[in-house]
Amino acid sequence: MISQRVDIQNLVKEMTQWRHWLHQHAETAFEEHETAAFVAKKLRLFGVEVHEGIAGTGVVGVISSESGVGSSEHGAIGLRAEMDGLHLEEKTGLPYASKNVGAMHACGHDGHMAMLLGAAKVLAERRDFAGTVYVIFQPAEENEGGAKRMIEEGILKKFPMKAIFAMHNQAGLPVGSLGFRQGPIMAAYDVFDITITGKGCHAAHPEEGVSPFSAVGAMVEAIQSQNKSSRDLRKKVVASVTQIQGGSTWNVIPDQVRLRGTCRTFDKKVQDKLELALKKEAKRIGKKYSVNVSAAYTRRYPATINSARETTFAAEVGEAVVGAKKVIVPVDPSMGAEDFAFFLQKVPGSYLRIGAGKSASLHSSSYDFNDKLLPVGVAYWVELVKRYFGNE
Repeated sequence: MISQRVDIQNLVKEMTQWRHWLHQHAETAFEEHETAAFVAKKLRLFGVEVHEGIAGTGVVGVISSESGVGSSEHGAIGLRAEMDGLHLEEKTGLPYASKNVGAMHACGHDGHMAMLLGAAKVLAERRDFAGTVYVIFQPAEENEGGAKRMIEEGILKKFPMKAIFAMHNQAGLPVGSLGFRQGPIMAAYDVFDITITGKGCHAAHPEEGVSPFSAVGAMVEAIQSQNKSSRDLRKKVVASVTQIQGGSTWNVIPDQVRLRGTCRTFDKKVQDKLELALKKEAKRIGKKYSVNVSAAYTRRYPATINSARETTFAAEVGEAVVGAKKVIVPVDPSMGAEDFAFFLQKVPGSYLRIGAGKSASLHSSSYDFNDKLLPVGVAYWVELVKRYFGNE
């Protein structure tokens, strides 16, 4: 462990430079061309076998043991980092702020990539483990389901793995702490799109039409009433209206108003009931107010469910790297969503949190990844690989 930490500390300056370059060149979902090229070039410099163009811009590096023994005998595991930024205008004022207008790494994916690149460099240099590691650089985690597309394009067939792991920074947790949770850790992400259609008319003569706005308040109330707070995660529901669109001037009652928003759940049965309830409310309100209410409900990401065995193992690795006092088990779940869930539906694994301390919140135009986490993340990945393959 001591020599490992010295090696990793020597990488910190280089990793910080990578991270700042990636931050400065933020790209959004499926547009991560410069990012992918940077990642692939670094991996090749480390002596890693590189596969590009998966799900458009995705990159996979293959690192096998020194003896050349691959996944066929000892198995393989995957370590995943996301590549995309958000559609956001950066307001940090940093010297390495994003050069790309309307694109920003406001969720820390630049840091996640830098940590995984650092781990790839250490693992490729040592190759002191009996197996194969796939370092997966995934496009389009934010909203567009890049993990799902990678799976659809055959990543798990081309690179079969026994387990998969991912790490995400979290503001508010102590710096360098590691959080683990068996079972649900991130919620399912669904969206609804409700159109209320009446009969438009002059605003001075509402009796000549049927205002769609008559039903808007009732529909918003019906949606918000679905919220349920519970200690039992299986029962918890968050339903939020995020958009109301309708009308274009002061003196015309429009034909239509559109409501859009998101729903979050942890349990599929609750998710099914929620979708049914919103559609039933749409019919009821349409009949009551003499308007047509059509409700579309789309399931975007499933809940992120960590497998018990892999999470127990991951937490043990965490204790070895940062000490028991800096390991949080169980870490609080989040109603946020994560498309790593698609991988966990196919392969056992675990999604863990690394504490970023006090900072602007994720998805904020003022957010910046905490570079103090870089050596912690690399040490964690390297130790996980060594312990997984039994050569501590």
